[in-house]
Amino acid sequence: MSDELMYVLLLLSAAMAMFACNRPRVDAVAMLMLVALPLTGVITIQEALAGFGNPNIVLIAAMFVIGDALARTGVARNLGDWLIKNGGASTTRLLVTIMLTVAILGSVMSSTGVAAIFIPVILRISSRRGIPASNLMMPVAYAALISGTMTLVATSPNLIVNYELVRLGNEGFDFFSFTPFGVPILIIGTLYMMLAQRWIGQSSAAAEQGPKRPDIEEWIAHYGLAQREFRLRVLANSPLLGKTLEQLDLPNQIGARIILIERGHGRARTLMTRKPSTELHAGDRLLIDYDHDATSTDVAALCREYGVELLEKSGRWFVNRFQNEGLVETIITSESRFAGRSAAELESLTDEKLSVVGLRRGVVAHPPHGVRAEELKAGDTLLLAGSWDTIAHMRSDTRDLIVLNLPREYDEVLPEANRAPYALMTLFIVIVMMAADIVPNVHAALIGCLMMGVFRCITLEQAYQSIQLKTLVMIVGMMPFALALDRTGGVDIAARELVALVGSASPHVILATLYAATVLLGLFIASTANAVLMIPIALAVAETLNASMYPFAMIVALAASSAFMTPISPVNQLVATAGNYRFVDFLRIGFPLTLLVMAASVVLVAWLLPFYP
Repeated sequence: MSDELMYVLLLLSAAMAMFACNRPRVDAVAMLMLVALPLTGVITIQEALAGFGNPNIVLIAAMFVIGDALARTGVARNLGDWLIKNGGASTTRLLVTIMLTVAILGSVMSSTGVAAIFIPVILRISSRRGIPASNLMMPVAYAALISGTMTLVATSPNLIVNYELVRLGNEGFDFFSFTPFGVPILIIGTLYMMLAQRWIGQSSAAAEQGPKRPDIEEWIAHYGLAQREFRLRVLANSPLLGKTLEQLDLPNQIGARIILIERGHGRARTLMTRKPSTELHAGDRLLIDYDHDATSTDVAALCREYGVELLEKSGRWFVNRFQNEGLVETIITSESRFAGRSAAELESLTDEKLSVVGLRRGVVAHPPHGVRAEELKAGDTLLLAGSWDTIAHMRSDTRDLIVLNLPREYDEVLPEANRAPYALMTLFIVIVMMAADIVPNVHAALIGCLMMGVFRCITLEQAYQSIQLKTLVMIVGMMPFALALDRTGGVDIAARELVALVGSASPHVILATLYAATVLLGLFIASTANAVLMIPIALAVAETLNASMYPFAMIVALAASSAFMTPISPVNQLVATAGNYRFVDFLRIGFPLTLLVMAASVVLVAWLLPFYP
C-alpha cells in the first residue's frame, strides 16, 4: 500500500466516522475533505472543486426548487383531501393508496421532501379516521425511499451513479431506465407493508390513544403553558414608556421575554407581536415568559422597579386571546438551520415572528421553564406561537420545520389553496422533456424552475432557500474521493479483493454481495455518500470480470435507496418522532423488507441487464 493511498484511506475513515457520529455537520465534513484531499498531492485543488460545475449538481439543485414549488402550491393539502375521499373505509386500501401516491410523487422530487409533505397529511387522515398515525408513517417513509428506484432524477444517488457511467465513456441511463426495477420493488414493498402494519401497531401504536386533532386548551395542559403565564400592565409613570424592546433587553436584564403585547380595549384591542423596534405605551398589557421558574422572582420589587402592575392569572390567556395569534406544533427536519441551535436563536432567525413556548422529545414534554436555552435537535417537536399568517406560510415551507398539528381553531382561518394546477402542469412538461429527451435533463429542470417562477408558484427568494446547500456541498465534497482512490489504486485493490471473494460465483451472488455491501455501508453514512464510494468499486469489479457495467451500476443505485433498517436516513428520521417509533421498530420491520428488496433487485437486474456485453 502506497503512502498516498494510506493518506486517502485515513481521510475517508475520518469522514465516515464523522458521518456516523453526525459531528460536525455533513457539509462541514465535506468541506474539510475538500481542503484536506489536495494536501495529499493525489489530486489538485481544481480537481477537488470540479464538482461545483458538474451538471448533475445543478440538476439536483433544480429538482429541489421544483419539489419545493410543489409543496408551496398546496399539493399536500389537495393530496390529503383526495386520499381521504378515495382511500375507502379499509385501512389496507388506504395504505396502498398512500404508498402508491408517495412513490409516484417521489419519482420526480426528493424522498425527504415527499416525506415532509405527507407527515401532516397522514396526521390529518389519522385524526379524521381514528387510525393510529404509526400504522401509516412507516409505510410513507418506505414508499418515499422506494421512490428513489422509480426514475433517474428521483434521488441523487441515481444521478451520481449515472455520472460515473458517463465519465468512464459509457452511455448513461435514460429517465425511465429505473422504472422496470422500481415498479416491482414498490409492489413488493406495498404487499409487505400490508402484512407488516399489524406488527407496527403492536409496538409503536401502543403509545397512541386514539389520535385526534388537538385544541389550544389541550396544548396548554400538555406543555404546562398555564404555569408560565405572567401578565403585566404598563403604568403611566413606568420607566419603560417610549423605550423599544431592543433597548430594554429583558432577557438579559431579568431573564424574561415579551411574547405578545396587547394594546387598547374592546374593538380597538390589537395583539402585537414583539419586534426589536416596538415601543411600549401606557396601558399595554404584556405576556411575559420567564426562562426560569417565576416563583423565585420577587414580583413586588420587579413591579416597583419597572412601574408595572401584576394582572390576575387565568390560565386561559392563549385560549381567550389567540384569535389573531395562534399556536402550531412542528418538528425540526434533519436539514433544518435550527438544528444544533437554541430556541432563542430560532426566534432570532425568524425575525421574532415565532415564539417557542413548548418543547417535546418523543412523548415527553420538556419542563416549561428553561426551554429557550435548550439545544434543538432533528426530530424535536416544538410548540410555536405566532400570527396565523406566519403559521399558514409554515405549512408550505418544509425546509426547516414541518407542521405536525394545527389546533381545531385554525379551521376558521385556513388560507385558500393557491397555484397547484400551474405547478402540476409545469411538472408534467418537465417530465415529458426529460422522458422524450427533447433537451438534456438539467436543461429541462432549469426550464421547470423558470416556469415555476413565471406562474408564481415560487419566488426567487424562496427558490434560493429551497436549495439544500448542505446536501450539495456534501455531494461535491465526497466526489473527489472516487478520483483519489482510483489514482492511488484503492479502487483496484477493493475490486480485486471482491473478485477474489466471489469472482467465481454466479452473477446473482456477485450482485447480491455488492448490494449487501452497499446496504451495510448505508447504515452509517448518507445514501449519496454511499453511492459516491461504492460505484467506483462496483464498476471496477465489472471491468475486472470483463462484464457489462450497467448491472453493477444499477445494483448500487437500488441498494442506496434501501435504507429501511435504521432511523439514520433523513426520511426515517422525520417519521420516527411523528410515528412514535423506536430504533428497534425500524430494525424489526426494515430487515425483512431489505432481504425481500435485495432478492427482487438481484433477480431483476440479472434478468433485465445482460451480465456480459
